[in-house]
Amino acid sequence: MNILLHICCAPCAIYPVEELKKEGHRVAGFFYNPNIHPYSEYLRRKAEVEKHAKEAGLNVIYSDYNIEDYFQHIVYNEDLKKRCPVCWWLRMEKAAVFARDNGFEAFTTTLLGSPYQDQDTIKKLGEDVAKKLGLKFYFKDFSVGFKEAHDKARSKGMYCQNYCGCVFSEKEKLEKKGQGASQPRMKQAAVRGGRGPGK
Repeated sequence: MNILLHICCAPCAIYPVEELKKEGHRVAGFFYNPNIHPYSEYLRRKAEVEKHAKEAGLNVIYSDYNIEDYFQHIVYNEDLKKRCPVCWWLRMEKAAVFARDNGFEAFTTTLLGSPYQDQDTIKKLGEDVAKKLGLKFYFKDFSVGFKEAHDKARSKGMYCQNYCGCVFSEKEKLEKKGQGASQPRMKQAAVRGGRGPGK
């Protein structure tokens, strides 16, 4: 089968690419992740995908970095339980449209390679998008190869990010570590009875 693989990052692409090729499929990658912030982080992850794609002999299409599209879909859906499914859907639909328009039979995603993501929800979203566009969504639990792939990535010196990608996930990660933003200076001054600006 001719499959388009949506890629979220290089480490998560290692196992799915190997498995799909092993099964005899023709595979191409599709990098579309406007959820990744800041932009410097996006460029770093993209560079790692470019490097890995060259080593793996994988053709990857790099779509635009449309942060406006991301935020337009996320607004009023910032809560974790709503935010992630909207983000998954947005990226998979973009990949699926490209797949349909360029002769692919099916599409799938490296999001299925993470044990931290909701496989059932990703599967349902992928199947819904596929049905709407007249494609197949190739589902496989790639998370079984997560540890092996990330061990391999670290041994190669590949950049392995420590948060999902969006500004909300980075904030949540820092808050869990107790590194959240400190009180604003104006508020601290008010608590101490200090003078604020213009006083």
